[in-house]
Amino acid sequence: MTDKQEDREESLVRMVLASFESTPDPRLREIMQAAVRHLHAFLRDVRLTEAEWKQGIDFLTAVGNITDDRRQEFILLSDTLGASMQTVAINNEAYADATEATVFGPFFVDGAPHVELGGDIAGTATGQPCWVEGTVSDTEGRPVPGARIEVWEADDEGFYDVQYDDKRTGGRAYLLCDDDGGFRFWAVTPTPYPIPDDGPVGAMLAATGRSPMRASHLHFMVSAPGLRTLVTHIFVQGDELLDSDSVFGVKESLVKEFVEQPSDVTPPDGRDLHGRSWARVRFDIVLAPST
Repeated sequence: MTDKQEDREESLVRMVLASFESTPDPRLREIMQAAVRHLHAFLRDVRLTEAEWKQGIDFLTAVGNITDDRRQEFILLSDTLGASMQTVAINNEAYADATEATVFGPFFVDGAPHVELGGDIAGTATGQPCWVEGTVSDTEGRPVPGARIEVWEADDEGFYDVQYDDKRTGGRAYLLCDDDGGFRFWAVTPTPYPIPDDGPVGAMLAATGRSPMRASHLHFMVSAPGLRTLVTHIFVQGDELLDSDSVFGVKESLVKEFVEQPSDVTPPDGRDLHGRSWARVRFDIVLAPST
């Protein structure tokens, strides 16, 4: 690159940065100027062609066009680029033995039904019954009575309830911990599934030789007054996708043993499973203090 060309490019960067100098909100100014610096550095680094620029614009337009109130393609894009997990890491700093956070994902919805402790969140979700139990405590080891736990998961066909067109509810609920911080419920044993790959994000993964598959997992969101809200998953020990999760969500501390139980073993609550095998898992949750 000639000195003249370099001067021309750097002059443009300075002009764009200067255009944000009068931004009243200092944090917004910091973000916008940093975005400009990094964006222009990327453009100059790869020497982006105009045809590639248009292709990128078309891609982002397609991401927006497919997004609606039931599908969030921008979250999928953020997830598959690792941006979601990086943001999670930045905003959930390690604190004592607090449980690690991971991605929120695009399939949480408000208004999940309440189930009592020991209840079944499966609803319309099909799969092997799974008994989930554990405790919620703070980093001082004190139980957190009444902690609210939102849980959601895909069925054994790899779909969340919101991906069906019949407005079913299944594989999601919320429950409240008992006086000792304990919780317990029935779910279905998590199985691997692909993120929605019939849109532009799926096309991007295919073009780059990446798999859309997610490792088997069960989502949790845990909240209590005075403590940091935790969004996390637990993953199935032994899942062959643990090292290639498409959204980079796996943490070693979140991999749990889902212990298979033969049909002749009576579940903890005595439930009649009509001769079906089942699984059980324990997940003890530790919440960091809010800041």
